[in-house]
Amino acid sequence: MAIKKLNLHHDSVEHKEKKLDWYWAPIYCAIWFLLFYAVAIPSFYNYPKTLLMRNEHQHPDEFIGERAELQLLTLSRFGVKLSGTIENEVLAVNFLLGEIDKIKAQARLDLYDIAVELQYASGQFQLWGMATSYHNVSNVVVKLAPRNVTTASYLLVNAHFDSEAHSPAAGDDGVMIVIMLETLRVISKAEQPLMHPIVFLFNGAEESNLLASHAFITRHKWAQYCKALINLDSAGSGGREILFQSGPNHPWLMKYYKQSVPRPFATTIAEELFQNNFVPSDTDFRIFREYGRVPGLDMAHALNGYVYHTKYDSYANLERRTCQTTGENVLALTWALANAPELENPENYAEGHTVFYDYLGWFVIFYTEQTGVIINITTSVCAVFIICISVYLMSRDDGADTIKQVFIRFSTIVGVQIVTTLVAGGLTFLIAVAIDGIGASECWYSETWLIFGLYFCPMFFAMTLLPAVYMHCTKERSNMRPDDTLACFMHSHCLILVLICLTMTGLGIRSAFFPMIAIFFYTMSVILSVGNRLWGKKYLYLPIHLLCQLAPYWFYTYLTFTFLTIFIPMQGRNGPTSRPEFLIAGLCVIMAIHFSGFILPVLHKFRKSKTFISLFGVTCLVFIMIACLPVGFPYKKDVAAQRVYVLHTTRTFYNEYGFVYRNESGYYVQPVDRRINTLENIIFQNAEPKSAIEADCAAEIFCGLPLYNSRWLNWKNSSRWILASSPSLPIPTQLKLTSKVYITNRRVRYGFSLKSADRVVIYIDPYPDAKVVDWTFDKTPLKNNYSTPYFIYHMYSMTESPLQFWIEVDRHAAANESAALRLGIGAHFQYHESYYTDEFKAFLKRFPEWSYPIHWSASFESRIF
Repeated sequence: MAIKKLNLHHDSVEHKEKKLDWYWAPIYCAIWFLLFYAVAIPSFYNYPKTLLMRNEHQHPDEFIGERAELQLLTLSRFGVKLSGTIENEVLAVNFLLGEIDKIKAQARLDLYDIAVELQYASGQFQLWGMATSYHNVSNVVVKLAPRNVTTASYLLVNAHFDSEAHSPAAGDDGVMIVIMLETLRVISKAEQPLMHPIVFLFNGAEESNLLASHAFITRHKWAQYCKALINLDSAGSGGREILFQSGPNHPWLMKYYKQSVPRPFATTIAEELFQNNFVPSDTDFRIFREYGRVPGLDMAHALNGYVYHTKYDSYANLERRTCQTTGENVLALTWALANAPELENPENYAEGHTVFYDYLGWFVIFYTEQTGVIINITTSVCAVFIICISVYLMSRDDGADTIKQVFIRFSTIVGVQIVTTLVAGGLTFLIAVAIDGIGASECWYSETWLIFGLYFCPMFFAMTLLPAVYMHCTKERSNMRPDDTLACFMHSHCLILVLICLTMTGLGIRSAFFPMIAIFFYTMSVILSVGNRLWGKKYLYLPIHLLCQLAPYWFYTYLTFTFLTIFIPMQGRNGPTSRPEFLIAGLCVIMAIHFSGFILPVLHKFRKSKTFISLFGVTCLVFIMIACLPVGFPYKKDVAAQRVYVLHTTRTFYNEYGFVYRNESGYYVQPVDRRINTLENIIFQNAEPKSAIEADCAAEIFCGLPLYNSRWLNWKNSSRWILASSPSLPIPTQLKLTSKVYITNRRVRYGFSLKSADRVVIYIDPYPDAKVVDWTFDKTPLKNNYSTPYFIYHMYSMTESPLQFWIEVDRHAAANESAALRLGIGAHFQYHESYYTDEFKAFLKRFPEWSYPIHWSASFESRIF
């Protein structure tokens, strides 16, 4: 009997050690790669065929992409369309009015009224910590209203036709403009019912700090009737538009998005990242939400973000079939929302935030935030319960360990898996620190494949090596089957995701659905495996598990590709104080935990698994070496250029007696990304030392530099100053003190007249014994006690009238005649290249071909009053 028992134990050990041949491991990994490229990538680039104008009769009431493309070609040929230029205020406006006239000529005027207005407006508001004001910005506004329908609820559709400096703006935002035109044309010819009027806002000043949207929503007569919004923008050059903001608090909007849009692309994750400033951009959606209380949907293109706000944002670089893809979605969504009963009184349907996400662009899932909390908690509790049952059943096998031994081993494995996850994430971030420390930051900027070796491979390496070591060291101490040991590691990983999901849910993070999906599908696989175990078919455990991982694997890898495609180009304009390595490494850590945590443990089923696992580590080391070689240089000509602002600037500083104590000219060079050292020996060899910039920052208002907007404030310490001759400016800055009125013996009102560029920044810095209590501009910085110096942005279009403003100062001591405040005036001439000096043109030519200098002339004056 003893001999028989010994043989049984020997058979059990032999069974436990049985593994698949080693060469199946690379095949296993290759299959998962193939599944990613076969399903996730094609889903991301899923575009419909462009409908042609010659076949229009076969497609009544459908979006004709070819017409929109031809319109975009014409619009982009106008070139740079900055607000205030002839190209924007005349050529683009006349183009829009002409196209709208064509639409009116073909429209069913027996069914619809079409009203067109050209709006010019002035106003002021607070944005990004700046008191912002504007004068005479333009909008082209069209209202399409069904006849014989009386309603005071309109749908607003918005896109902007102006551009950033030097950009023809085909993608941002010309493509959305022509999509709006075609949408207007199709609806105006259709016999389909329309319950509510639609206002199409062709916005003429978005790039100049969201001015025209504010002008419309606060000044236009139709604005008060706009109850919902579709905002169309871009941070790239076409592709599929992503819905990244919804509501707020209006789930019914997502209901119609789900029902109507043929190719959805939406996720709450993008919304929460955007609203927490992970995206270095903003949209008019903010203005409509904050100043009009208009709920809506915010959508934007994000493909090929390298061309965003550059000369490369041309029609030639636009992703093909963009017009048809987005056009079909926008047309269907516009029709759906304009016919929504909820539009009559949206506040009755304000039911909280929404959780939404698409699956591979095939369909959309959405539910309210409260429902999301219930789903997350229920899924997590079910996962814990079924895992406990699964672990219990491991002790029911013949020759298995006792229940106590199984749970002790499982608890140990949970600890090992927690340590494994922390080590994997820590190793990945350590590599990010090393890459940043050796000056190789953004090596993946144009060579995106480097990310796999740098950040995914160390995750795979650590996530598999530590469990392999544990199993090797403990295989003789337990009678647990190999599959059960693997299951325990995957159960442990699921418990980690449960902890993450519940923590995010408790913090009110709607993106908690992200780990919930992995938990849900793994729980389903465990339920099926438990049933299979009770049925006695234990060998089906692995096929069941892998089949249940297909759907979440595609979901997570699809989103991984999406977010890398969006966020990699953004790191080239995220500012010199950013940490792009940490952002990308963090993204890879999060994604790898979700899409590989239940796939990688299967590698332990193969012989020589530790040898194969070590290849991930070797690959990582090889990629680190590659990152330090020329192939790791991040920038490429015409593909992925390094951005840098270059302002030919003259600076004049006056003392309190009105005398100039410093006057100099030079090139104010402001890097826009982390990798500043690339220009060190090419452009910056003649720059003033950093100590000079630091001295200016300590002595002068905002370093005595003409910062264009408040986003540049965090970058100013990374700027460079290169002495040069004076620029030739179209208009000299003329600041005059027009009045000084004592309201009380302590309170003084200073009146000023400023004639300068059409884009001007004003710094207001009261002395320690003075306080600004009132002024002409938006009062928000004063009411909310913003820190000084105050930052004012003003823009005026197509006018030469000087800016009249006043500042009221309260002195701590009565009848004090000493200086009360300093004013800094920064003038920006963004479209006056004809005034460039030969020296400035020569300086710009010194920039390497892989760089993209965004250039204009500027002046700065500092005065004391």
